[in-house]
Amino acid sequence: MLRLDSTTQVFHPGTANENAAIRDVSLDVHEGDFITIIGSNGAGKTTLFNLISGTVLPTAGTVTYRDRDISRVPEYKRASFIGRIFQDPMLGTASNMTLEDNMMISYRKGFRGLRRSLDRKMRAYFRERLSTLEMGLEDRMRDNVGLLSGGQRQAVTLLMMVLSQPGLILLDEHTAALDPTNAEIVLNLTMRFVEEYQLTTMMITHNMAQAIKYGNRLLMMDNGEIILDVSGKEKQSLTVDELVRRFHEIRHRELATDEVLLSE
Repeated sequence: MLRLDSTTQVFHPGTANENAAIRDVSLDVHEGDFITIIGSNGAGKTTLFNLISGTVLPTAGTVTYRDRDISRVPEYKRASFIGRIFQDPMLGTASNMTLEDNMMISYRKGFRGLRRSLDRKMRAYFRERLSTLEMGLEDRMRDNVGLLSGGQRQAVTLLMMVLSQPGLILLDEHTAALDPTNAEIVLNLTMRFVEEYQLTTMMITHNMAQAIKYGNRLLMMDNGEIILDVSGKEKQSLTVDELVRRFHEIRHRELATDEVLLSE
């Protein structure tokens, strides 16, 4: 479905601040993959997502989606087939618009015909879909989204993304800013939607145990490179200690021991 071929991203090239955030990365993402991605701060995880989504364009190499070279396709055009959720719950919705308007914009992928299309049938559909979140939001469709909690907004963002039927979804530490209870709710919703809609998924997480538990494939990044790519039974047999040990074997240094990376 998605291929990165010798992809590199260098910021401020030729200056004292030159930074190679992604270094000659090649990666194949297959239809139906659920890939978890781990790595310390500055490893290149978010820059990898920025390259895939079109937030930045590669300095070298190519990005191909379903056999089409999208390396120079802008972000707003890729948004029609790539969905992305960020760590900040405020980024996925328009706080000064109603919940039903937010859902309609996402469903139609834009503002065109918004009010004309938001009829009784669509409202009933949105109400039914919101009820699956089990948060009572089906009774708050005319409330501004700014009145919702962070966990509610992230759950709505997830639902809106799913309803827009993307081919690939990118989850950029999408539960990290939530309290433990809401983080678990949103993560459980994620797993349910991924299975129900058969979504091809890439998920950055700061939690190694979570990265091992979920998905069929795990990538570890360091210094702009993918240094480990495991799947199937090999992934299922991993432990946090084993991941730390393998990092040391590959890089010949200790893994950063910040509490976020090593959280269990």
